[in-house]
Amino acid sequence: MAKDSQLVDPTILFRFEVRLLRHELKWTSRGLTLPESCRLPSFGALSGGPIFADLRVAWAPEGIGFTVKVAGKRAMPWCRDTRLDESDGVHLWIDTRNSPNIHRATQHCHRFLWLPAGGGPQRERPVARLVPINRARGNPKPIGDKTLQIHAAPKHDGYELSGLIPASAMTGFDPIDQPRMGFFYAVADRELGYQSLTLSDAFPVAEDPSLWGEAALISP
Repeated sequence: MAKDSQLVDPTILFRFEVRLLRHELKWTSRGLTLPESCRLPSFGALSGGPIFADLRVAWAPEGIGFTVKVAGKRAMPWCRDTRLDESDGVHLWIDTRNSPNIHRATQHCHRFLWLPAGGGPQRERPVARLVPINRARGNPKPIGDKTLQIHAAPKHDGYELSGLIPASAMTGFDPIDQPRMGFFYAVADRELGYQSLTLSDAFPVAEDPSLWGEAALISP
């Protein structure tokens, strides 16, 4: 069936779960390195969404880390630290209390945004931010400007990016007592589209936790 003829996005009919494997989050001058076993699927492809990014996410007691490789671009990423929502980059939504039935975010819901460029006087520096969630009933505790770690490297047809969210930057993060989280990701690109866990940006995934999936924190 053609995408334009679908009356209902098939991914909205299910609540998807992914496994985040425990892995050492050793940060180096080149960021993180994560194995193929940490790669996440894009169920958005079921409704015709694009797949252009290799996203890998892992957890450890000290936090959550990710790597992403974006390929297939002809133009440089469009990034502005003053226009975060319009920029190319990686979005991660995390609910440390996994509350699938709420429609407005609580203090346990986080939205992290990572740009491969857009910061600094020449807009060449990568950007990592904890971004407020629209219509939230509560907000997580604030974090310092340098709390999130980020490394980015341009490639001939895209970029590589890795980031680390310390446990201290996630209100309520407790992988032992709370081994399941609400979770959603999106890799946004003006040229290549919107690769996501499930739904497209036509839905209010940025502010409605009931539209997110779940992540089980697994110890191999």
